[in-house]
Amino acid sequence: MKLKDRVRSTSAIDPVAVFLRRVWFPGATKYWQRRYAKGGNSGVGSYGRVAEYKAAFLNEFVVRHQIASVIEFGCGDGAQLRLAQYPRYVGFDVAPGAIDLCRDSFPTDGTKSFLLYDPRHFENRGAIVGDLAISLDVILHLVEDEDLELYLKHLFNAARRYVVIFTEDEARNEAPHVRYRKVDDWAGQQPGWQLLDRVQGLPKGLESRADFFVFGRAD
Repeated sequence: MKLKDRVRSTSAIDPVAVFLRRVWFPGATKYWQRRYAKGGNSGVGSYGRVAEYKAAFLNEFVVRHQIASVIEFGCGDGAQLRLAQYPRYVGFDVAPGAIDLCRDSFPTDGTKSFLLYDPRHFENRGAIVGDLAISLDVILHLVEDEDLELYLKHLFNAARRYVVIFTEDEARNEAPHVRYRKVDDWAGQQPGWQLLDRVQGLPKGLESRADFFVFGRAD
C-alpha cells in the first residue's frame, strides 16, 4: 500500500486545513526558501532545551556506534549543528538562504559541507553516503504525501548503517505549513530497514512532543 493510501486510511484530515494549505501554502520548498530570504530561522526546535536535548542524544549516538560520517537532510540555519560533535558532516537544505547561513557559520571548518537540495532533481546512486543519516523536525513540514515519499527515499538511500529521525507520532493539522503524521504511516515504507528503537524526547507539555526513531539495516 502506498503512503498516501495508508495516510488516507489511518489519519483524520481536517478539511479546513487542507483548503487553507491549497490556497495559502506554496509548498514546503518555497515556504522555507521565502522564510530564510526574509531573515527567518529554523524555528524553536533548533534552539534552547530542545536543541540541547537533540545534540546530547546524537553526540552520544555517534560515539557509541563509532559513526564516522553524518548526512542531514534539512540542515536549516546551522544553529542545531553548532552543538553537534560529528567527525564529518554533509548538510542538505532546500533553501539557498539556509546554505548561506551555514556557510557563514562555519567558514573554516573543513569537516562540514553544505549543499542545496532540490528533491525533484536529486538522484543519489551511492555517491553520497554516510554511516548515519538524520532528519530533525523535517517530516512535519512535508505536508504533501509525494514530498514525504521522495524525502524518505533520499534520506534512507544516503545512510550506510543508521537513520535517526526526530519527529512526533501523532496525526493532526495545526497550520497550512505543518502536518503531523503517525509514524506507522511511513516507517515501514523503506525496504531493507527496520525500526530498532524509539527514545522519548522531552516530557509532554514542554517545547516539543517529538521522539527519536532509530532505524537500522534489516539484513
